[in-house]
Amino acid sequence: MSQTPNILFAISDTGGGHRAGADAINAALAQLSGDSTERHIVDLLTSTRLPLVRDAPDLYGQLSTRWLPVFDLMFQVTDGPRRVDALTQFVYLTAHRNIVRVLEETRPNLVVSVHPLVNRLIGNARATYRLSFRFVTVVTDLVSLHSSWADPGAELCIVPTQEAYQLLLKRGFPASKLVRTGFPVHPKFAAYGGTRAEARAALGVDAEPFTVLLTSGGVGSGQLRDLVLMLDRSYPDVQLLVVTGKNAALRADLQALGLRSSIHIYGFVDNMEVLMAASDIIVTKAGPGTLMEALVMRRPVIVTEAVGMQERGNIDFVLNHELGAFCPTSDRIVPAIAELMDPATYAGTVARLADAVPRDGASQIAQIILDQLQLAPPARKRRLHFPSMAEIRRISGVRLHLPAARLRMRAIPLRLKPIRRLPRWRKRRSH
Repeated sequence: MSQTPNILFAISDTGGGHRAGADAINAALAQLSGDSTERHIVDLLTSTRLPLVRDAPDLYGQLSTRWLPVFDLMFQVTDGPRRVDALTQFVYLTAHRNIVRVLEETRPNLVVSVHPLVNRLIGNARATYRLSFRFVTVVTDLVSLHSSWADPGAELCIVPTQEAYQLLLKRGFPASKLVRTGFPVHPKFAAYGGTRAEARAALGVDAEPFTVLLTSGGVGSGQLRDLVLMLDRSYPDVQLLVVTGKNAALRADLQALGLRSSIHIYGFVDNMEVLMAASDIIVTKAGPGTLMEALVMRRPVIVTEAVGMQERGNIDFVLNHELGAFCPTSDRIVPAIAELMDPATYAGTVARLADAVPRDGASQIAQIILDQLQLAPPARKRRLHFPSMAEIRRISGVRLHLPAARLRMRAIPLRLKPIRRLPRWRKRRSH
């Protein structure tokens, strides 16, 4: 059996931020340790195979786009230590075999949770089956933290901001288990060394104009179309880079408009760091992933909306640190861009970014994980035994001979009358 240390990232694909965070840490680990560790990323909620729980990614997508008030209500109803414990206990009791099966297949020395709803599931499994792996939580929300993030069973809780650090302290989480790093942004963003001009040359766009990057996550598809047309009218000299993501219909619609040559339309991209480096301002929603990528690239942001209560604190983070603007409607984006185009305002905003957002968050987290891995015991060699139904019946039929000294009560035989079989209903004959 391989002696390579094993790391399990436990996530859920509710939104893209949790997997992106795990991917970022995984990439940083690959840079620091190469092939000296074996790593797995598993959607633990899907692995439970429970109805609704296994469908959490699809359910999140529906609630966060069409039923946002219901989404916020669920956040509030479940936000509390006792409520989290009760909900987790229900899920764990009905799905513990599938949860432990994931641990059995991966045999981790260290488990890294990058999603709040899997924390206690991992902790319960470790306690129930007396497993010896280390357990670390990486918080991927900036300010508004759900109670499920604070899992006292973890050896360490890594938070991305001072606001998150103070909130967990206020909730009674021990300071000895808290570490503040940066947000787990993929190392390629901080590692990109190209200048603004070099990035624009790589993209084949104009080198001179003031450039705004619009992401499909920043506004809805209908709003993005309207915003592009509005900025086209208001700022004919501004270059626009528009990323529609996986929305092929939106991309085709924008391309069919016959816009000027300095408006560039992109679909799904894997070079977002180049697009951000080529931009002066980035328009995005308050999701922590893209937002922190933009701030790591030292670009001011215009935040358009928050999906649910857990993202509203991200808007406060941007405003309190004066890193950009909040524009919930498209008509407010036009004056916000004008303000940020002022050289003094722009320079001041960029200067504040250096103090507010560390660039090497993923690398810091990866180093902490490697340090924790040194404290982890060897992986268990013997497989966990899950009894079959036949074994359960056989065991239940064996009489256990208990020591007489421990016997305090005699078994009372319970005699049950045989169940009388009910006669079938018969239709009476009519006379």
